[in-house]
Parts: sequence; structure tokens; C-alpha cells
Amino acid sequence: MMKSPNNFKGYYYSLFMISLMLCLGARSQLTTDFYSQTCPSLLSTVRKQVQSAIKTEMRMAASLLRLHFHDCFVNGCDASVLLDGDNSTEKFALANVNSARGFEVIDAIKSAVESSCSGVVSCADILAIAARDSVVLSGGPTWGVLLGRRDGLVSNGTLANAALPSPFEALDAIIQKFVDVGLNITDVVSLSGGHTIGLAKCATFDNRLFNFSGTGAPDSTMEATMLADLQSFCPVNGDSNRFTALDRNSTDLFDNHYFKNLLSGKGLLGSDQILYSSDLAVSTTKSLVESYSSNSKLFFNDFVNSMIKMGNISPLTGTNGEIRKNCRAVNS
Repeated sequence: MMKSPNNFKGYYYSLFMISLMLCLGARSQLTTDFYSQTCPSLLSTVRKQVQSAIKTEMRMAASLLRLHFHDCFVNGCDASVLLDGDNSTEKFALANVNSARGFEVIDAIKSAVESSCSGVVSCADILAIAARDSVVLSGGPTWGVLLGRRDGLVSNGTLANAALPSPFEALDAIIQKFVDVGLNITDVVSLSGGHTIGLAKCATFDNRLFNFSGTGAPDSTMEATMLADLQSFCPVNGDSNRFTALDRNSTDLFDNHYFKNLLSGKGLLGSDQILYSSDLAVSTTKSLVESYSSNSKLFFNDFVNSMIKMGNISPLTGTNGEIRKNCRAVNS
């Protein structure tokens, strides 16, 4: 039976709508070449700024990596961690207050990017690129950063307090927080490997040094020489804001040394050492720690995959969110 002209119109209209939906669906996915036409100088501009910041202060590499992590775990990778505001914002969450840093570097990157492509690039994408560049410039692996995120309109400190892993938590609680955002046990271990660079305050680990979990004794999983060093560096009633290296004897190099330290009881944070020494680790994370400690290529590969997965947590795309003019404030 022949289709009438009206049927043909309806048929082709349906085809057109399906094609349009497929195109829009594809557009809403992140891509490595998202800004190739609209801001071709983006990657070199960000790299130059990150390079300058790390040259000024090597520790900034770890700080920028951590900002991206703390952004993605709360409402997805939407640059909500950058928003200024009252004490209900993410900047005032326990894991961030007097701790998250690098905001001025992000401001400088945004300013440089705006000079060449105004109103085009999101702060969320700048965070993702800066995190990658920080790893590369510290001697770590590179990867193509997926782009096309837009910036969120809300910063939720309450959610940040609930969602961000803490150095004092048990392994099952940490694993659950990763699962809650679509990540798995491999991601827990590989992303913890980001602690191969950076520093931590006494306040984040001194609970292990003297009276661990109310035992009246130090954490028995900490290596003796390291324990003695840290007890004198972070004495009872001392300055809890003093900093020491997360990766003892390999502070600024992005490598697999962090995992070698865990094998000998030299993890700094409780949340580091439990990946190897806790009872639950035997059936979950311990074998990965051992593999990464002897195979840096495997660690680098898994870290890259986990960073790409983490960068893909609930991004705002299409017409959702906005492209902020100033990374610290929603557009008026």
C-alpha cells in the first residue's frame, strides 16, 4: 500500500526528530575536542599557568589535583567547590576549610583563558585540565581530558561533609563513598595514589601517634622510625598545622613510591595505611596496593582510567548550568 503525502511528511519528521535527539545526545557527552573551534589555545594557556604556579610552589600540583577531586565528589564535576559564600558552602566543609587551596591559581587560569576566548570555557573544565597538567608536570602520566562540562549554580557544604572521604574513616566507609558516585575499589586505590605528591597537616594524622582509637598506644601499623620522627614533629599539644610529606622520601614526584611505603607501614594518613593493613583490605584493596608497588605502569594506567571516570561524575552539559564569568560566583 502506498504512503500518502501526509504519511511521508510524518515519517520524515519522525526521522528528523530522532536524528536531532541523537545529535543532542551526542553533544551532551564530554569530548576531548570540545573547544577545538571555540577556544583552540585553551590547553596551552592552562598548561602555561599551571607550570608557572608549580614553579612558584611545587606543592600546588597536589592542591590543584585535590580541588578537582573535591569538586567531583559533591554534586558532580561542576566547579561548585570554587564558589564563595557563607559557611554553608563547600569551602567551609570540614574537608575543605583551611585546607582546600589553589583558588587564586584557578582565578589566574580563568583570567588568561577569558583574554583569548571570553565566555566560552567553564571553570569545571579548567579544574579538570589543571588537575591533569599538575600530574604531568610532577612526572606522572598524561591523558586526553574530556571536556564540555558547565558550571553549577549551587555550593552545598552539608553534602560535602557527607560525601568527601575523611582520613579518619574506616575502609568500608571510604569504599561506600566512592560507590555512591559510581566508582569502585580499583578507583579507591588508584586515586589514593594521588597522595604520591603533596603535604598533610599534623591534625590529619596525629590521632595515630599517641593514643590511637582510645588504646593509649600509637597505631601499631605505623613503622617505628617514622612513628618516632612524627611524634617529635607533631607532639601532644604542639602546632597541629605543621605540614609533612604524604609520600615519605618521594615528596614531589608522581610515582608509585606511595604504594611501596604502604607495604612497609609508612603510609601517613590512616586512610592511606588501611588500604594495606586493615582486615577488610585483605579481601578488597591489599592486592592492588601490592600490584601498584611493583608495577608503576599498571598504577599509571589505572590512575588515568579512574581520573577519566571521576571527571565524568554527573557533569552539567547542554543548557544545564552556565559558563561562569568569575569562577567564585554565579553569573548575575
